[in-house]
Amino acid sequence: MTLDPVHFKAISRLAGRVQRSVDEQEHREFAETVWSEWLDPLVDDGTRVVEPLGDQRRRKVDIEDVALEADRFPTRHGLDSGTINPTTFKNSLVVDVAQAAMSRVPSELDLHRARTMVIAVHSNDATVAFPDDWSMDDEGYVRQRLLHVPQVDRSMTAVVHELGLYLAEITHARDNADVVEDLLVMDGPIYPKGLLTWANRDPELSELLREEEQPQRIIQSYVRMVERFIERDVPLVGFVKNPASRLLTRTVRQREGNAPWLNDAAFFSQVLERGGFEEGVWERETDALTFTNWFVSRGGTDGTLSATDLPYGVDRVRDPREYEVTFSMVYDPRTDTIYRVEAPRAFTEDADRREALLRQVLKGIAAERGPPEAVAKADSLAKIGSEETAALRESLEGSFDSELDTDYDDDRWGAFDY
Repeated sequence: MTLDPVHFKAISRLAGRVQRSVDEQEHREFAETVWSEWLDPLVDDGTRVVEPLGDQRRRKVDIEDVALEADRFPTRHGLDSGTINPTTFKNSLVVDVAQAAMSRVPSELDLHRARTMVIAVHSNDATVAFPDDWSMDDEGYVRQRLLHVPQVDRSMTAVVHELGLYLAEITHARDNADVVEDLLVMDGPIYPKGLLTWANRDPELSELLREEEQPQRIIQSYVRMVERFIERDVPLVGFVKNPASRLLTRTVRQREGNAPWLNDAAFFSQVLERGGFEEGVWERETDALTFTNWFVSRGGTDGTLSATDLPYGVDRVRDPREYEVTFSMVYDPRTDTIYRVEAPRAFTEDADRREALLRQVLKGIAAERGPPEAVAKADSLAKIGSEETAALRESLEGSFDSELDTDYDDDRWGAFDY
């Protein structure tokens, strides 16, 4: 125990000196104003960055009722990838191990056994040789390769992590696309947002994205995946468990000088949360899921792959509108959690289909009290647990004939995550 009661009191007194000029009720009122007056459309520098697809509205559905609804799609496949997180060795290698998996509801054990694995490796030694071909293992159920990550000076852990993660995911999606019969639910966004953010995250990452074929090929592969599902008329959606976009809040802040929400998810939480103030305290109602209509998003990375002029050598074969990111926000009051459901506009242009997609996701959230079953299964299959991570890192020490490059914090806290 390093903090005595007197210390807690001192911290509380100090925190109490923070003055809030706007209370929670005023925040909610401001959120209502933005919702009712700013989103049809939301304009940033002359561009309609967010606008409703159909009528703008908020809706609710009884949790028990929607959980018992019939499935709109008889089979649902989920897709996810996981990693051990970048690991540094004393011989200067930075390594991450990624694996991707696909689930099916109802289950299909052979599909669940299949994996795509990528070992992404960064080395400052230009003489190190890296075979770049794919190989098979586990009686053909595992597809695997080494990926030599381009030379970078600063952002090596991000590059190693994101190239490995997205290459594993998109390769597994490509290899298994034809087994998806009715619906694919990706655990996360439909496009490789982590790579697309390189353009604005860091000058070195931006240059890497412009000059290197590896990230460009991965982005192109996601475009091809979307095209393949459109051609087969099999919808795909992305289920984003931790939406972090700041497009809306950033635009509001630029226009008003202030936006009291950390990100767009916080804004939509206030817009969708039902309840009222009782003696100045907000009381939440928890009997219904609430959700928005679908919106088209063209701001930030959402607009990259539907833009008139495509960057990074990427090409399309269909109308750019079909690639536009559309989304709906869903709020679960039982856990005070906001989710973002997104899909290419090709699958949400039709009102009946976008309603079916949303109702299927709502049913899954209601029944599972969290991500729909296909997503939860894929997450479980792809996740590399802490014990497995420790064992893999020990095995890699032997393979590379080098020890982990740890520091004081790693020894102190027993952690080695980036």
